Amino acid sequence: MVHPQYRRVLLKLSGEALMGDQGFGISPDMLKYVAEEIQSVYDMGVELAIVVGGGNIFRGVAASSFDMDRASADHMGMLATVINSLALQDALDKRGVQTRVQTAISMHEVAEPYILRRAVRHLEKGRVVIFAAGTGNPYFTTDTAAVLRAQEIHAEILFKATKVDGIYDADPEKNKDARFIPAISYMQILEKQLNVMDMTAISLAMDNHLPLVVFNLKTCGSIKRAICGEKIGTRIEN
Repeated sequence: MVHPQYRRVLLKLSGEALMGDQGFGISPDMLKYVAEEIQSVYDMGVELAIVVGGGNIFRGVAASSFDMDRASADHMGMLATVINSLALQDALDKRGVQTRVQTAISMHEVAEPYILRRAVRHLEKGRVVIFAAGTGNPYFTTDTAAVLRAQEIHAEILFKATKVDGIYDADPEKNKDARFIPAISYMQILEKQLNVMDMTAISLAMDNHLPLVVFNLKTCGSIKRAICGEKIGTRIEN
């Protein structure tokens, strides 16, 4: 029997991960797939927290580029993450996975407010906790929110599930000669300005010695394999 290497982890999912092959919104098939992948980890007894992005519905940075106020655009993006979080919660609940959504913006009718002690208590009771609405502040991405929440709940590692196999020295979709990087330091990412996470998130993770693994979500079983300590994707640490 395969045993998990980590007791408490944080999983970062991009909003685009829920789109599947659609150009927008939430794909029911992809939502089901993600829920099944998470359930496989839940069944191992791992304490799992999740941060979901909102890029499949609305991206604040993109909206601000066509003359929308950045703070307003970012608040709209935060609401998009709440929609994704509620959809994921519903999909997990249908599979018997006890789940709680906590938001950085108060909306008591649909989700709990983010309270650290309550979040930790949920994790201790074996519930999956989904952190929505980023940090609750404009100008901060959900990547930064993921690192912040991982530190607050004392997660041992942060997993970022994306649509690529890990980190490359160039965009593999544009450059067929792009070289895969199995391991790299946070400082090297900052120096080379690799497009993995925004620089605020990378700096925060580096300052707090939080290891990060980037891998392809669409590879079946990848979340479970990563949590069991298999060499998968790209590992980032000091």
